[in-house]
Amino acid sequence: MDDPIYPNASDSDVPRPAISRRTILAGSAAAGTAATAGCLGDGGTNSDETDPEQAVVDRSTVYVFNTGDGTVSVIDSETDSVVGTRSIGLTSSFPSNQFTPQLIEEPSDSLWLNVDDGVRAVDVGSFEQQGHVETGSGANWQEQTPDGEYIVVSAREPAHRQLRLDADRDSESFGEITAELDRSSEGGRGDNDGPGPCDVTIHPDGEYAYVPDLFGDTLTVIDIEAFEVVRQVAVESGDGSAVEPWMGTVSWDGSTLLVENNGGDGGSESLWDVSDPADPVEMARIAPADGLGRGPLTSEIGPNSEYGYVFTRETADVTVIDLATGEVDDRLDLGGRAFVGSWNVARSKLYVPVQTDDEVAVIDSERREIVDRLDVGAEPYGATAAPVRRESNGETAASIEQIAGEYETTYCLGQCACGHEL
Repeated sequence: MDDPIYPNASDSDVPRPAISRRTILAGSAAAGTAATAGCLGDGGTNSDETDPEQAVVDRSTVYVFNTGDGTVSVIDSETDSVVGTRSIGLTSSFPSNQFTPQLIEEPSDSLWLNVDDGVRAVDVGSFEQQGHVETGSGANWQEQTPDGEYIVVSAREPAHRQLRLDADRDSESFGEITAELDRSSEGGRGDNDGPGPCDVTIHPDGEYAYVPDLFGDTLTVIDIEAFEVVRQVAVESGDGSAVEPWMGTVSWDGSTLLVENNGGDGGSESLWDVSDPADPVEMARIAPADGLGRGPLTSEIGPNSEYGYVFTRETADVTVIDLATGEVDDRLDLGGRAFVGSWNVARSKLYVPVQTDDEVAVIDSERREIVDRLDVGAEPYGATAAPVRRESNGETAASIEQIAGEYETTYCLGQCACGHEL
């Protein structure tokens, strides 16, 4: 597999383009405050201050985070039109998008983002901060439980921690750590000082979370309420080389878990049976020789749990997998590199930020085809959805670069595969 571009690596590690239009910023409250003022609506313009009286629009909305300039593009998924792009003082590569879109009911509800060496909750209507937890790592992934009670976090190296946060807005401990696991004692491949918990996906029954361990070559099952490891399965290759599992997605019906593996020639995709949620069993592993695109990074699963969509960045496409047969059904040409995607609230369309083309490809779930392409901000990466947004008052705010010249960043800027050690 071609070397991915690692923006956090030193100049001597791997070649990468200069990082333009952004400045790494850790914890700039001033810039964040200046940039988060304002609401976004159908006019495609921004407000200089948040007005709680602005009209709430009950529309299925997709939020796309543009890592190149610290903006968020807002897409009306009923019309597939970009209704605004605004500066928010931060960016997120892996926002929570599994159950969060169905849990949001009003603009004051929370979006959960990986940003600024931790996890942050922001108001979906204004993007103002509601809470921020530092995890001890710059590489973080988080998902909300189906009941909305918890956020489960994987904090990779150097922390090697699992965290559980209180996600209940009515709780006195909202946004606080309620349980944690220090997994550094497990060690990792070579000289890695831990297993490298990388990504987290939650079974729809809400009882278990699955964590692929990049440096441990294991799949770890966590009991969310007890917050303890209940099972750890070794992920082995036929030739003894490292498989390097790193991302995963559970199907909506709770029967199948897709796991992306970085190891080998071009990576691979594993299909796990999780019909017994506490005892996952690997059923099949698909490689480029089987038709899989090269460099699988993340995946999403269709609304009927029949097809998986794997973002295969090295071949600039989406690999569609028939989950019943475990075979490649199709390859959708994106024309550029994409790393993640997000369903709209109804899960009828999959929105895929194509980072190298500054656009979002829209995939229809019934046709399993790209049906539209939308221009968004610079270098789009992460995406999530909500059923509401606020109208704009029509005023235009300055960009974050004009305000402060910098914004809070997320892990994985540029064409990043997130496979290196920090």
